Amino acid sequence: MVENTGTWCSLHKFHEWNSMTDLCNRVSASSLTATVPSNDSDDKIIRGYACGNNSVPYQVSLNAGYHLCGGSLVSDQWVLTAAHCYKPQLQVRLGESNIRKVEGSEQIVYASKIIPHPKYDNDTTDNDIMLIKLNSPATINSRVSTVSLPNSCPTFDTECLVSGWDDTVNVGSKCYLERNFSSDLQCLNAPILSDSVCHSDYPHQITRNMFCVGVVEEGKDTCQYDSGGPVVCNRELQGVVSWGANCGEKGKPGVSTKVCNYLEWIQRTIEAN
Repeated sequence: MVENTGTWCSLHKFHEWNSMTDLCNRVSASSLTATVPSNDSDDKIIRGYACGNNSVPYQVSLNAGYHLCGGSLVSDQWVLTAAHCYKPQLQVRLGESNIRKVEGSEQIVYASKIIPHPKYDNDTTDNDIMLIKLNSPATINSRVSTVSLPNSCPTFDTECLVSGWDDTVNVGSKCYLERNFSSDLQCLNAPILSDSVCHSDYPHQITRNMFCVGVVEEGKDTCQYDSGGPVVCNRELQGVVSWGANCGEKGKPGVSTKVCNYLEWIQRTIEAN
C-alpha cells in the first residue's frame, strides 16, 4: 500500500506525497472534490488525441481531494485500478469527459472497500492491481458502462486503446499538483510490444505480470496517461497502467499490469465482498 512520501519522479511508478511545498498543500484531501490545476494549453494534445465525449464509458477518475488516478468499471459496483493508487478514502467519478466541467453525465460514488492485491510489491511494482467496491451500484447508461475482463492473455502487436487525463507532455519531476492535466479525456492507440523488447528496454524489471505498450520509435507510450487507467485491446481490459520511465522517451515504453493473470483473484475477491 502506497502512503509514503515523495514527489513525482522520472520513473512513473507512484503518486506519492510529502508534507510537500505550500503549492502541493493547496488541496485538502478531506474535501473529496475533483480539483485539478488550471492549464492554459488544454488544446495542446501531444502524441495522443481527445477521446470525444463519453466515448470511453468505462473510464473512471479516482479522487482523494484531487484527481489521483484512473480506473475501469468492470461491474456496476466494482472498479479495477493500480495498487499504487491506494488511499484510505476515495471518491469515484464516473461518466467524466471534461474533468473541469460539470456536464450532467457524471456519477459520483464513494468507495466502500479498497482492496489492493495482497502480494503487491512496492519496490518492484509487481502485482500492481487493486479492486474498489462502490458504496452503491453505478447506473449503467450510454455514458457509463462496464468493460469486459479478458478471456485470454494479450498477444504481441495487438492494438490497444489507453485513456486518461494525465500529462500531454513530459513533465519531468514537477510536483504532482503542478503537472499539466488535459481537461478532456485523452486517448492513445498503441500496440503491445514483444516480451523481448520489453525486457530489453527494462532489464531485470519486468515480471511475468507486466507487459509493455507503446510506439517506441515515435515516443508514444502509456506513461503519459493516468496510473491505474485502462489498456483495452479488442474490447477487453488487458492492462492497468502501472509505470514507465520518462514520458515519451524513445526506447522506454509504458508498462502495464497484465490483467489476465489476476482473473481468479478478481472473481474470488468480488464474491467474498
